[in-house]
Amino acid sequence: FIGVNNAFSLDEAGTGIDVRDRSRTPLPDLAKAYKEAGIDWIAIGDENYGEGSSREHAAMSPRLLGAAAVITRSFARIHESNLKKQGLLALTFANPGDYDLIEEGDRISLVGLNELRAGKPVRCLITHRDGRSIAIELRHSYSEAQLAWFHAGSALNCLSASARQLGTTDVGATT
Repeated sequence: FIGVNNAFSLDEAGTGIDVRDRSRTPLPDLAKAYKEAGIDWIAIGDENYGEGSSREHAAMSPRLLGAAAVITRSFARIHESNLKKQGLLALTFANPGDYDLIEEGDRISLVGLNELRAGKPVRCLITHRDGRSIAIELRHSYSEAQLAWFHAGSALNCLSASARQLGTTDVGATT
């Protein structure tokens, strides 16, 4: 996120506005501070989010810094897949125009994630600083197996848990 243009902090690429004190902060520092404070955060993106960012670390870094989801108008295919493997929710606006409803300082709530199923939309509640709320619909392309990755925190966590259940956590070579 070092070079990203934040729609609400256009003065310098790679900065964001801290919801706690409204200071402009480099996004990597802001993400670290939120994680340390136990604040989940969501990245909001426009078209073809993740283009040119197909390496796993482009999805792994936000996950390790406490991101809960990425909501966009559309994703670059490989990056969307990598977000899924990292256990992040990769969601798109059902109505692409809903992107424009998000205002600086909004609180975004994803409702009913425990009941998330393949093909079932996600309800998103946008609460503006003045208390007004708007409900919108988000879509996803997760299969049931990919949803298990999300619930486990990543594909690797899911595979590790499955291996433990099967009693196959010891890996070794025999001759």
